[in-house]
Amino acid sequence: MKSDNLNDNWLIVVNPNAGRKRGKKDWNQIAALLDNSGTKYHAVFTEQPRHAIEITMQGIADGYRKIVAVGGDGTMNEVVNGVFLQQVISASEITIGIITVGTGNDWGRMFGIPTDYEGAVGLLKKNETCLSDAGVVEYHSDEGKGKRYFINIAGLGFDAVVVRRTNTQKEKGRNGKAIYFYNLLRSLLFYSHTHTDVVIDGRLITNQTFTISLGIGKYSGGGMKQTPNAIHDDGLFDITIIKRMRKGEIIRSLKKLYDGTILEHPKIEGHTGRNIIINSKPPIQLEADGESLGYSPIEFNIIPAAVNVVFNADKITA
Repeated sequence: MKSDNLNDNWLIVVNPNAGRKRGKKDWNQIAALLDNSGTKYHAVFTEQPRHAIEITMQGIADGYRKIVAVGGDGTMNEVVNGVFLQQVISASEITIGIITVGTGNDWGRMFGIPTDYEGAVGLLKKNETCLSDAGVVEYHSDEGKGKRYFINIAGLGFDAVVVRRTNTQKEKGRNGKAIYFYNLLRSLLFYSHTHTDVVIDGRLITNQTFTISLGIGKYSGGGMKQTPNAIHDDGLFDITIIKRMRKGEIIRSLKKLYDGTILEHPKIEGHTGRNIIINSKPPIQLEADGESLGYSPIEFNIIPAAVNVVFNADKITA
């Protein structure tokens, strides 16, 4: 359904390849639920990587102020980047939501978004929103300096290596939580540690580091709580630094990644901050919201109260 006032309509960005092509397979079902709910919308399908960024920017220029991603966390990340890269209106005047067809749903889990389509469409109809922080990271790559916005979690070191391996397999049509866990265990066979200098709001922390996570949200990797105390609207990153460990100790500690007790481990540090600068020898790899990016030197900055998010008020307290 569509009205003449675009401000009343949702721009729906559909990734047809998300979730083993569930975006394409299930779109008719999702569209029927949207139609039956009386939701006014216009849907556009992505055609290649980064296309969701372009669709979002053009949609905002055309007058849309409410945007929903039909896809996974990667599709949402591209929508978020489109929101921040456009120069028509403040990002805080845009509302974003998700109907997840991916496998992780880590960003949606933070805001109580149902994984069933009917529940997710119902939330869009209610349109209850809260403001969420976002992050921006500047990094280096083989193409030069890069910049990316994100709204959930960024990972460096071992985490980024696992994500890169997983993304490579996704491109070959393999997907699912089991793939991520398989790559986690496989990467342990060769990955060691990196000497890092981490500057948090001007305070230097030097370690032999296994992995680092910076979270606006709590969840990553299909339900892991790498930043278990993260609050989406406190204007701070939660930073978890896992220092050098033996492989057996890492495997024994995996349970802590899921039950929220990771910060109780003596070789794991938790911090909060607004500006984080990371240098390392050798360079440390980076991912944000599950998107493989580049490597150090890296600088993160928080963007407080950055964008409106559709959330489930019955599941979380904003």
